[in-house]
Amino acid sequence: MRLLLDQPLSRLLVPLLEPSFPGTTHVLLHNLDTSDDNAIWDFARAGGFAIATKDEDFQVLSFTRGHPPKVVWLRSGNGPSSQVLEILLRARPIIEEFGQDHDRSLLVLP
Repeated sequence: MRLLLDQPLSRLLVPLLEPSFPGTTHVLLHNLDTSDDNAIWDFARAGGFAIATKDEDFQVLSFTRGHPPKVVWLRSGNGPSSQVLEILLRARPIIEEFGQDHDRSLLVLP
């Protein structure tokens, strides 16, 4: 599954996630770092990405709009990027399964 990392997540995670999630990118790399959530949503949908975020607004969008794109919502608080990396890598099987699930649009990771 290709992830689009939202602004609150470090762009430095991209090369660290690439081996496990090929095609992962960050909103900053597409000049979306100051864009509103709707522009990010549209970019993710058009590009076949799942949005990885700490932003609760994407949870709301996933309920109101459905998918695509799917949303991986990290509820880990304001921990360091190393914690985000650990969570995503540890949850890779769950994330991959979520990507294949035609009914779910939101995955919440603690």
